[in-house]
Amino acid sequence: MGAQEIMDLIPNRYPICYIDYVDELEPGQRIVATKNVTINESFFRGHFPGDPTMPGALIIETLAQAASILILKSPEFVGKTAYLGSVRDAKFREKVRPGDVLKLEIKMAKKRANVGIVETIARVANKVACSAELMFVVEETGQKV
Repeated sequence: MGAQEIMDLIPNRYPICYIDYVDELEPGQRIVATKNVTINESFFRGHFPGDPTMPGALIIETLAQAASILILKSPEFVGKTAYLGSVRDAKFREKVRPGDVLKLEIKMAKKRANVGIVETIARVANKVACSAELMFVVEETGQKV
């Protein structure tokens, strides 16, 4: 999937759409996606001057966007909207810097009714930068959670 297909699926837009493309997708099972981290990212201006580092919250957001693509491509959730419900066991192990390629791997752990739980890993140069368990609530588009 390319940028336009991603934007057709999830509501995130520039400057907060963090998925550049989807490498692999098994609907309802797993996804591998890519974020090319560039010095032009707005958050590098203040985080941290002289030592540009991608904020941990934005790494989680990037994982959540890839996870929402996986969830919304699952047959039972097509045409709906996924909302991040919780983040558990987030661990940050490596800094993410300008020029890095962030590889996102998400596996569906559980699905029930309108809830999905995924296991996520973000890697840079085959090293784990971040891992977390994310829970999503899926609702009809336009419905309040």
